[in-house]
Amino acid sequence: MKYIWIILGFLSFGIGAVGVIIPILPTAPFLLLSSFCFAKGSSKFHNWFLTTKLYKKHLHDFVQSKAMTLKTKISLLSFASFMLLVSFFILNNIYGRIFIIIIIIIKYYYFIFKIKTI
Repeated sequence: MKYIWIILGFLSFGIGAVGVIIPILPTAPFLLLSSFCFAKGSSKFHNWFLTTKLYKKHLHDFVQSKAMTLKTKISLLSFASFMLLVSFFILNNIYGRIFIIIIIIIKYYYFIFKIKTI
């Protein structure tokens, strides 16, 4: 099972690294996922990940102080909102649409009121 966590960690790390170059891909969520996967899979890879420039630039402040830059917040919210809105318009089920609206509201509430902006 630990090999699966390591593979997932590297996949999400790769996607997060591509997200640095391509602004439509969010970087922080994939790097958070990498950190989680590496912590589950291998302390060696987790320690390596904590020393990378990507971690230090995009996640270190959030992990230490539960704060993000406004640019990071906007990029995360815009990508996630876009994906949720696509699902909202494709979905024909009223309960599914209500659920998506609730997720969007909770997401914005959390990012605006619970995560500090640096």
